[in-house]
Amino acid sequence: MPDSGLQEKTTPTHNEMILIIIAYLSALLVFATYSIGAMGLGWLPAPYAPLRVPLMCGAIAYVGGALYCFRAIYLNKCVYKRWDPDWHVWYFIRPLTSTIAGAVSYLFLKAGLLVLESSSNAGASEVGFFALAFIAGFNVDKFVAKIEEVAKAVWGIEKSRSAQVRAGEPSRLVDTVSPPSPPDTDHP
Repeated sequence: MPDSGLQEKTTPTHNEMILIIIAYLSALLVFATYSIGAMGLGWLPAPYAPLRVPLMCGAIAYVGGALYCFRAIYLNKCVYKRWDPDWHVWYFIRPLTSTIAGAVSYLFLKAGLLVLESSSNAGASEVGFFALAFIAGFNVDKFVAKIEEVAKAVWGIEKSRSAQVRAGEPSRLVDTVSPPSPPDTDHP
């Protein structure tokens, strides 16, 4: 016989979930901001000093991704009144993809596959790295598309299947299930 004193499992309401998402984004934003400041002040332990710029790129890209997510919360909850619980996972994963995109942007700049400026001013180059990292984090979808263009031009690697679907190109793979449209293009 079930115990009537036991509470049933409940799922968070929409408003509670929004607060959880905001708390998650804010906590990581505080961590990223602290990390950027600490690395900028030279507080990174000596063995990790060579990784300062790529780590800062990842943290700055997170800031861009968090801005994008906060904007999406504001627009979808307050302005358009179209909050959809199916997107909750997106709000947790999107900033992480932003961080990865920012770190990858460093690799592509360092490899010379993306070029920002022609001057050799070291301080200006770091700012360029950080600016591109922010943009990559803020707009992951366009950044990935640009990386796919570079991969095609440099190595002849075909665009990913999701990029082909976005661009309206015919897919080379036959599949009975079509992939969903990417979140960055459908969700502000």
